[in-house]
Amino acid sequence: MNALLRLLDRQPKPRLWAAALVSMILVGIADFFTGFEIASSLFYLGPVGLAAWSISRTGGLILSTACAGTWLVANFLAGEQLSSPLITYWNTVTLAAFFLVVTLLLSELRHRLEREQQLSRRDFLTGALNRRAFYEVATAELARADRYQHPLSVIYIDLDDFKPVNDRLGHTAGDALLRTVASTIARSMRAMDATARMGGDEFVVLMPETGQEAARTIAPRLQQALLNEMQAHQWPVTFSLGTLTCKQPSSSVDELIGLADHLMYAAKRSGKNAIAYSTGEE
Repeated sequence: MNALLRLLDRQPKPRLWAAALVSMILVGIADFFTGFEIASSLFYLGPVGLAAWSISRTGGLILSTACAGTWLVANFLAGEQLSSPLITYWNTVTLAAFFLVVTLLLSELRHRLEREQQLSRRDFLTGALNRRAFYEVATAELARADRYQHPLSVIYIDLDDFKPVNDRLGHTAGDALLRTVASTIARSMRAMDATARMGGDEFVVLMPETGQEAARTIAPRLQQALLNEMQAHQWPVTFSLGTLTCKQPSSSVDELIGLADHLMYAAKRSGKNAIAYSTGEE
């Protein structure tokens, strides 16, 4: 089932619309040939469910109405005769209402599942990617960079003197500081870059399609943006950055993070509030 759902998620919307409409028509034809005495309305849940889950809630609502209409036409052509036309209309409306309820339930379930998946990939405090999500993104980017021989850079960030601020001002202030750091990084980087909180007061930024020259421009600009935020809030915190550029990425994510982390500690040992650079070949 999971494989089928993943396959549907990869399909373009026009193809899904075509599949839903064709399946509705096929069910309608089968409904006509089996006659009105055999209940076939349950099978319309196939196209309705496909639209509600894989297209959109609106798509599901449209298919719900269309399937109820198809059922009505199929029964009429099959020769169904009831004592009053009102019964026919009542049955059609009831069926449409049933399909609409199914659509609303499926679309809400999908929304909640997507929200849970999104939350499971985010750090609960800062909203940045968590370690697990970062490893997934970094693994994919490493493979892509290695395949096309494109550069990739990583900035590992550690907050200098965060613990004294956290101890003196309290955890509420410390949490606010970490959220500010995460939001500042997000505003300072490109949409294609991935920012994650690796734990405690350490963050990492993955920058695809970024060579050494660009990394040497981005890192100090990011550090200054972070320092400006600290000064604005009167937080005595600075930042040590380890900036690693891989011209031909082929290492694992663990090795990539390890090298960037090592650079960050080299910057810290040089007096804090510094940036260390490497291409991983030195």
